[in-house]
Amino acid sequence: MTRLPVRIAHVWEKRHTPEARQLFKYTLVSVISTAVSFACLAVIFGVLRLWGEEVSTVVSNCIAAVPSYYLNRQWVWGKGGRSHLTKEVLPFWVMAVFGIAVSLGGAAIAHRLSVENHLNHLEATVVVLTANVLSFGIFWVLKFLLYNRLFRVHPLEELDELVEAA
Repeated sequence: MTRLPVRIAHVWEKRHTPEARQLFKYTLVSVISTAVSFACLAVIFGVLRLWGEEVSTVVSNCIAAVPSYYLNRQWVWGKGGRSHLTKEVLPFWVMAVFGIAVSLGGAAIAHRLSVENHLNHLEATVVVLTANVLSFGIFWVLKFLLYNRLFRVHPLEELDELVEAA
């Protein structure tokens, strides 16, 4: 029980480090992309009723992945210039597709729960939105670790070592 206050104090002391700022920015991008997906899903499935739970979830998450990529790449990791297809874009979309697959599983469960419990459309929409948010949370840490490798900007000391090695 005493360990929690110690951990909180440790995190508070580290709040001004570059790593903490990066983690904070990454968290904000996650919140933004979740909000974009949530809003798209609410409109596509909840209001317009364009498709069922699964298709609406896939479309909403694909839409949210676009700002997520650019915000992570440029704002969180400070990477500029053109994106590298095989080193950045493809790995990002592989992770996005993996996350969408989990979201799709959540949407399928939400659909089944809605049908089995005879939920009205508003209740079904709440269940689908909840499943989508939970799916985003599952990959939060994993994606941080991957993006840290994809979009890493070399510190000056490492650039000197790379130049000498070349």
